[in-house]
Amino acid sequence: MRRTRVISRNFEMVLGIIGSIIGLLSGSMLLFLGAIESVPTPFLGFVAIIASFLGIASSFYVKNNNEVAGVGFIIATMFVIVGSAYINEISAIFLLVAGISSLFRN
Repeated sequence: MRRTRVISRNFEMVLGIIGSIIGLLSGSMLLFLGAIESVPTPFLGFVAIIASFLGIASSFYVKNNNEVAGVGFIIATMFVIVGSAYINEISAIFLLVAGISSLFRN
């Protein structure tokens, strides 16, 4: 009789949710700054918000298929970095750690 080891993916899910919430807040801050001042940040804020929604979707998908969720986290990380250059580094770190952990932890 062979024992199968079940791996809990709560670590990846929590990191993905935290990184996505921080990304949503900083993206909405960029949208708010774009509305007040005449700086070209609203589009970048919108990109960061869409990437944060991808991170949230990957967080809830990590228990079903961790490889696809890991790729989703890494794609969300790239778009979050592009979307808000220096403001959103913390969110990108959380999402990147969740993606790498989801892909390589067995």
